[in-house]
Amino acid sequence: MKRLIPVFTAIVLIFIVLGVGALGTLKEKYSYSKEEADLNSYYGLTDDTQVAIVLNEEIQTEKALMRDGAVYLPYDFVSDYFVATRFYVNQAENSVRYVLPDRILSWQIGEAAYVDGDTTNQWTCPICFYDGDTFYLAVDFLRQFKVFDYASYTEPNRLVLHTSYDGEALKKVKKDTAVRLKGGVKSEILTQVSAGDQLVLLDEMENWSAVATADGFIGYVENKFLEDSGEGQRIFADNSAVYGDVDYHSQTRDHKVVMAWHQVFSYSGVDELDQMVAGTQSLNVISPTWFYLNDTEGGIGDRGAKDYVDKAHGKGLEVWALLEDVTVDLDEELIFGSAANRQTLIQNLMSKVDAYGFDGINLDIEKIRQETGPDYMEFIREISIPCRQRGIVLSVDNYPPVGGRIYYNWSEQGVFADYVVLMSYDEHYGGGEAGSVSSLGYTQSSIEDMAKYVPQEKLIQGLPFYTRIWTLNGTETMSKAVGMREARNYADSNGLTITWDDATCQNFAELVKESNTYQIWLEDAESISAKLGVCRNYNIAGLSFWKIGMETPDVWPVIAEYAQE
Repeated sequence: MKRLIPVFTAIVLIFIVLGVGALGTLKEKYSYSKEEADLNSYYGLTDDTQVAIVLNEEIQTEKALMRDGAVYLPYDFVSDYFVATRFYVNQAENSVRYVLPDRILSWQIGEAAYVDGDTTNQWTCPICFYDGDTFYLAVDFLRQFKVFDYASYTEPNRLVLHTSYDGEALKKVKKDTAVRLKGGVKSEILTQVSAGDQLVLLDEMENWSAVATADGFIGYVENKFLEDSGEGQRIFADNSAVYGDVDYHSQTRDHKVVMAWHQVFSYSGVDELDQMVAGTQSLNVISPTWFYLNDTEGGIGDRGAKDYVDKAHGKGLEVWALLEDVTVDLDEELIFGSAANRQTLIQNLMSKVDAYGFDGINLDIEKIRQETGPDYMEFIREISIPCRQRGIVLSVDNYPPVGGRIYYNWSEQGVFADYVVLMSYDEHYGGGEAGSVSSLGYTQSSIEDMAKYVPQEKLIQGLPFYTRIWTLNGTETMSKAVGMREARNYADSNGLTITWDDATCQNFAELVKESNTYQIWLEDAESISAKLGVCRNYNIAGLSFWKIGMETPDVWPVIAEYAQE
C-alpha cells in the first residue's frame, strides 16, 4: 500500500503537468497578442518628409509631403480626385492659373502670394512647389476650391481626407480594445480605441469587422466590442469652398441650334450671303470662316465686316465668327503656352466683336499636339471670361473623341464653352481608304462617346453637306471632295449603279470600268434624315453643317422638321 501512494502521486503530478501545459497552450492560442505593427511599413513611409494619404477610408499609394509644418498633395493626385485638371501649371513661366467665371487666380510657383483678379493676397505658406519632377499643392490652399474634410496626424505622418460620406455605416466602440492589422487575436496592433469612439464599418464578418478609425487606421476589431452608433451619416465640417462654389454660367439657347459654316476665301462673304441662305429652313446661325492665327504672338488674320453681320441679323441669323488654324502652319505652343500671347489673341478677337457686333466665336483649332493640349484648354477657359461678360456665345469644334485626342480635355470644354461642336465627318478622308465620309454608325458612336464628356444640352452635331468621289486603281486610291449635287450628277452622268446601303444608311454608287472602280457614298436628304434620327435619340442641342452651298434644297425640309420638334 505504501508503494502505491508514490505511484499515485506521480500519476497525479503527471496529469497536473499535462493539464497546466494544455492550459498554457490554450492560453497561448487564444490570448490577445500585444505586438504592435510597424506603422511606417503599414503606410509605406520611407522618410520623415513623406505623409501617408488616407482618402475615404482607403490608404493610397501616392504620398503627400511635409514641408515646414505644411502638408502638400501631389498634383496628379489632386487632378484625379479633386478638381480635375483645372489648375493650369506652366513650368516654363513658373506660374499656376485657375480660371473663375469672371476673373483669373494666379500665383508663382514657390511663392505664398496669389493674385485674385486685381487683388494680391498672402497665404500662410508657399502655395506650391516642385520636388524633383513632382508638383505639389498645399492641402489647406486646395480646400478653397473643393469641399472636403481633412486632418493631419503624426507618428507616423498621415493625412486623412474625405471627399464624400455617402453610404457609410458607423459603429461605436463598447469597450476599450485594439484595432488589429488582420482579423485575429494574434494579429499585430495598429492602434487602440476607447469606449465611445466612432468607427466606420467597412465589412462585417462572423466574429470580426473591418473598420476605419477617425485618425486613419484601417484594420479589424472584434464584433463583441462594437455596437450601432445611433448616429446618422456624417456631414462636412464646412460645406462651402470660396472658389469652388461658382457657376460657370453658359449662354445656351432655348431652341435647337441649326448652324452652317460659310467658308470665306477673301472679303467677308457678304456679297454671296443672300445666295447662300436662300431656300434654307430653320437655319438660325451662320459661321463665317473669318479669322485665322496669323503669327505666334496672338495676331489674327481678318476677313470680317460689319455689313455681313448686319445683313445676317436682318435675316434672323446669329453670326458665330470662326477662328481657325487649318490654313496656317505655326508653332502653336508659342501662342497658347504664353500667358501674354493668349491675352493678345483674346484681346484681338474681342476688338473684332466690338467692331463688327457678331454674336459668338467658333474655335476651329485642329492642329493641337498633345504637349500643347493643356495650354489650348487654358485659352478656352480664359476667353470664356470676356465672352461671358459680353454675352458672346463660345463654341469649340472637335473631332470625335477617338485616336488619342484625350488631351483636348472635352470635359473641361463642356464646362467653359457654351457649346461643343462634334465634327462627325471625315470618317474616311482624302489620302485614306475609300469609304463613307459619315456613316450612320460613325454618327452614333461619335455622339455616344462625346456624351460621356459633354452634357447633351451643350452638344451640337456637325454633319457633312459633302461627300467624296473615290477612284480605285489597283493599290492606288484617289478621291475628290464634292457637294451633294455634283456627286449625284457624277453618278447619273457616268452610269454608276445606285443602291441603298443598309450598313451606312446611305445611297451607294459604284461603277467598274476597265481598270478603275468608282465609288460614292452619297450624302443626300435620305442620309441626313437617318443621321437626324440618331440626334433625336440623344436630345442634343442642335446641328451644324459643313459647309453651306454644298447641299441640295431637299435637305432643308428634313432639317426643319427636326429643328421644330
